Amino acid sequence: MKDILTLGIESSCDETSVAVVKNGREVLSNIIDTQIPIHEKYGGVVPEIASRNHIEAISRVTKKAIKDAKIKFEDIDAITPTYGPGLVGALLVGVSYAKALSFAINKPLVGVNHLQGHIAANYITYKELKPEFLCMMMSGGNTRNNTCKRLYNLRSLRQNKR
Repeated sequence: MKDILTLGIESSCDETSVAVVKNGREVLSNIIDTQIPIHEKYGGVVPEIASRNHIEAISRVTKKAIKDAKIKFEDIDAITPTYGPGLVGALLVGVSYAKALSFAINKPLVGVNHLQGHIAANYITYKELKPEFLCMMMSGGNTRNNTCKRLYNLRSLRQNKR
């Protein structure tokens, strides 16, 4: 069976991250461009500054992820950007870049929910993991207790938002 290579693009807040993942379980590359030093002087993330920095970083980070994975853009089977939740301007940068790349290399675009992505990352860390399982997810102002009955089929048992 042919390996499936996905190009994940994450730009929901203050880091531009692009990863190449094989068969949903093996990370071939993961490049992160952090903006923490930029936002520290403001005491927190400034959405407009974050968006502008994503614009500057996304192409460079994507090219490095492809290079470090030792593949070509044509080898990618799908492009998977985070579509939300997150900072609207920051998300627009990642989704717009992903859409343009998807069109340019004629590959499918599959949006990823940021919160579900955190939970699905367990499949990478714990390769033997199979549903059914319970997990807790904390990201930004979100805390969720979830049950996963089938692959990527998540149900929130309880959610707290600040």
